[in-house]
Amino acid sequence: MTPERRAGLSPRWRSRWVAAAAASGLMISGYALVGAAHSPTGSFPGPGAAGCEAAQDKRQMRGAWLTTVGNIDWPSEPGLSAEDQKAEMDQRLDEAVDLGLNTVFLHVRPTADAVYESDLEPWSKYLTGEQGGDPGYDPLEYAVAGAHERGLELHAWFNPYRVGMDSDIEELAEDHPVREHPDWLVRYGGEGFLDPGRPEVQEWVTRVIMDVVERYDIDGVHFDDFFYPYPKDGEEFDDDRTWEEYGDGFEDREDWRRDNVNGFVSGVHERIEEAKPWVRFGISPFGIWRNAENDPAGSDTSGLESYEAQHADTRAWIREGMVDYVVPQLYWERGFDAADYEELLPWWAEQVEGTDVDLYVGQGAYRVGDRNWTDEDALSTQLDYSSDHPEVDGDVYFSFKSLTGVAEEAYAHLADEHYGDPALPPLAGGDRGGRSLAGAVEDVTAEVADEHTAVEWERVEDARFYAVYRLDAQEAARADSGDPEEYCGVLSSDNLVGVTGGTSLEDSGHTAEDAAKAEENGEESGSAYVVTALDDYRVEGPVSEVADPRG
Repeated sequence: MTPERRAGLSPRWRSRWVAAAAASGLMISGYALVGAAHSPTGSFPGPGAAGCEAAQDKRQMRGAWLTTVGNIDWPSEPGLSAEDQKAEMDQRLDEAVDLGLNTVFLHVRPTADAVYESDLEPWSKYLTGEQGGDPGYDPLEYAVAGAHERGLELHAWFNPYRVGMDSDIEELAEDHPVREHPDWLVRYGGEGFLDPGRPEVQEWVTRVIMDVVERYDIDGVHFDDFFYPYPKDGEEFDDDRTWEEYGDGFEDREDWRRDNVNGFVSGVHERIEEAKPWVRFGISPFGIWRNAENDPAGSDTSGLESYEAQHADTRAWIREGMVDYVVPQLYWERGFDAADYEELLPWWAEQVEGTDVDLYVGQGAYRVGDRNWTDEDALSTQLDYSSDHPEVDGDVYFSFKSLTGVAEEAYAHLADEHYGDPALPPLAGGDRGGRSLAGAVEDVTAEVADEHTAVEWERVEDARFYAVYRLDAQEAARADSGDPEEYCGVLSSDNLVGVTGGTSLEDSGHTAEDAAKAEENGEESGSAYVVTALDDYRVEGPVSEVADPRG
């Protein structure tokens, strides 16, 4: 959030969070940053490589939700050994690379518990079968390292308020926060939730999130669509006591509930920016904010409204800059009467237009095979329509297992149509000027083998990822010119081979046979390579010297 936007927050939100942070030990004196470019008030990195201000068409979110609740995606069942869980995680991350994704959203806090080592909340039961059961390793640490090694971003996905089903609540671990604070719990519709109206709940959840931000090298913090619970017929969310205690200044309880959520979201964003401004914060809300019949600013739809049902004012989050990105769950097909994709997509595009908030679309891969979702282009047709809206910067698929299961053929068709080239991850921090923190990659070599060309280089300080480009002879000369006007143009999506966190990459698109054909055709050179380093903000550093496989 920029200083201007931070200043625009309501005094109530700001005073609440300053007091809450002080009371719970959340005040952050400042993260140990490297140079003015890391400082929230200093010079932020810009979008281009080595000063390039080229169009960012090679940047796109291509993500999937890796769900732990109910063992939907990982691990396949509770109680697996640490080695089996690691093997399954490796498989999922390898699949992500094979699918052409660049981001994994790992469910790290499904029911006010932890899929990572925590002194604040117990281990998740989806790891061992028993809440509080130690799996014998740190899954989040393992997943972050594995994702980055493969050139994947990993966003830590938190469910802020869900505690679990009633049956789960009876078996909470002894160190679960609800055991110590039973007044935090509201039972509703056969489930349990932390009460979003209690300041101490907001303080606690923020503390849990910041514990992960500060201890793990994650790329993002992510919330799904669960705030106040989805409505159940005949049920009332019993926050009477909290309303009586904290509702002063509000005539309407619904407005107070929305303010509770807004204040929490805004406060989390501020804390992340203060600690690690390159960690992006985003939310995946229900796809409908409000229907136009209830609010002229809403969409021409007739479905459930997140504004009323969950007290989630997603439009305010965008307009006030409380998030870095938004991923509305548009799990409806084109032409669906109550919630037409062709109505909702432009509505969301209009909301982010002119803001610093990125828009990615939540795609319902799990729906492939349902009525009206049976053709091989069931997913591709959604992206066909999105491509006409430049505000859309990518897609996230629910859920991961669907991409290799029910949606395998539909996703393959989509990938052929829309993911022909690799994509760099979106920028963190936006276009704020400045330069990359990463220097030039050195000692790049390329060696042709029968089935690939092996490209290697030396590690660069402050590099988070590396991007490898394959160039023809003319492009190689431009890259070697030292002139940004020349080399910026060749660092394109067409030439991008891939992204990795390591110091080597195998390019299966250039083999010994390809090199022989080039020489046979009298070409001056077959393929040459350059490498750039991406810093914490995902900004590319200077282009390396050209590596020619011929030596």
